Amino acid sequence: MKTNAKLIYILPNLFTASSIFIGVISIVEASKGHFTLASWLILLALVFDGLDGRVARLTNTTSQFGVEFDSLADIISFGIAPAMLLYFFAGDEFGRFGILVSALYVIFGAIRLARFNISTAKTDPNVFIGLPIPTAAIFIAMWILLFHKYHLESFGVLLLLLALGVAILMVSNFRYPSFKKVQLDKPMVFKTMITLVLVASLLYLFAAEGFALIILAYVLYGPLRALYTINLRKIKFKR
Repeated sequence: MKTNAKLIYILPNLFTASSIFIGVISIVEASKGHFTLASWLILLALVFDGLDGRVARLTNTTSQFGVEFDSLADIISFGIAPAMLLYFFAGDEFGRFGILVSALYVIFGAIRLARFNISTAKTDPNVFIGLPIPTAAIFIAMWILLFHKYHLESFGVLLLLLALGVAILMVSNFRYPSFKKVQLDKPMVFKTMITLVLVASLLYLFAAEGFALIILAYVLYGPLRALYTINLRKIKFKR
């Protein structure tokens, strides 16, 4: 029984290790020019990254080691992997600027993770301060998919600017919903299920476009929410 208990503690870490492994494969595929596969592998790494925490909570095997391991995995799968994908796809054509953008993305991603690790206990669990690094990674991967699919490689500088933008958002103070503790009443459960089925159907037909637009909407949420809050305060101040 004790042996089985120890094996259960390993299970969440296996998902974390799988996320790292997939991130490394993504880097290798990107270096070979297989940009579509490399982009989807980053999304697959996100799936494993999401599973490790949920499995740990379900099996009651959360640990400080698991938390630190997950953080290190994130910098590889959602920091280095998308940065290298970005560089191989567009950055190498722009010399030092391409290198700078890829490097800043990784550096700001590491800062984002470090800040998250030291402030988790102090912040609202329903809110992220700054854009989460997995979201930034998926943003880059999905937009590279679109650029590759529609042969927009000549607009690579635009992609680099978008990547620089999400890198800055990671270290910003903009607030983003975490969806960790979403509670729905019974009527909302049915409506949510129907909505998710419709969204899944659209993603089946237009996978790259659908994911890119969903992630774009989430990325824009932080700045738009901040602008709305500022305008609301101005209106109240005038009154």
